[in-house]
Amino acid sequence: MKKALALALVALPVAVFAEPPSAAPAPHIDVSKLPQQARLIDDVVVPVPSEIFGVLDKLGSPHWSSVQHPITGVVSTTGEQPQIALMLGTVIAEGFIAVEAHDAAQVKQIGKSVIKLATPLNVDTEIKKRAAAITSAADKSDWNGVRKELDGTMDDVKRSMLKMNSEALSQLVSLGGWIRGTEALTAVVGAAYTKDGAELLHQPVLLDYFERRLATLKPKYKANPIVTQVQKGMLDIRPLFGLSDDVVISEKSVAEINRITAELIKSINSKAP
Repeated sequence: MKKALALALVALPVAVFAEPPSAAPAPHIDVSKLPQQARLIDDVVVPVPSEIFGVLDKLGSPHWSSVQHPITGVVSTTGEQPQIALMLGTVIAEGFIAVEAHDAAQVKQIGKSVIKLATPLNVDTEIKKRAAAITSAADKSDWNGVRKELDGTMDDVKRSMLKMNSEALSQLVSLGGWIRGTEALTAVVGAAYTKDGAELLHQPVLLDYFERRLATLKPKYKANPIVTQVQKGMLDIRPLFGLSDDVVISEKSVAEINRITAELIKSINSKAP
């Protein structure tokens, strides 16, 4: 059985790790060969977020500090739960970028911010231990340990939300992480454009998945201004990613995807009107 595989912070082809360092990423993958920590959701293969960085390292030595969005203090909650869920996803994604930049101070700020954002979503109790473990690992420069705890944080948040019948908010957390991850990925790819690097952006299946989820949100969530902006942004992005396997995503398209995702991040983090 094979499934098309999406490539972003929340979904990358893990098959490439069995290839030599110079091998190009494969656009499809045998689900049976995925590691245990990968997940199959609605026929979409979703490996854990940390797997992205082994692939990005194939592009050379990305300057991770240049794509960080430094957090000063603790992120303030703003807006209703859908916006906060999107924000939580972006902050967790920011944690992975801070790990790659070996920025212990940012990792610790992100740990505090995760708890702050998780509180109005009623999942803070479940992740307080994770946040403490993130801080401890960062103090020791145990970057693999930080990645593991960040992976676990995302998983704990989703599981807790599902228990509370808040699957829609769980999907928005994932979507927020995807948007921030895609913004970072396009910045890295665009800084030293290659066709192989652009191939990492070919992800129509994941886009289909998120579009389905957005389309089936409850009316009260769909009416949220930020969710409306995100839904429009996803529609604007879709044709830029390449809708068939033989399409090469151009340098211009990479730059446009980066612009759209950057605007979405600004909207997600903006204060509610």
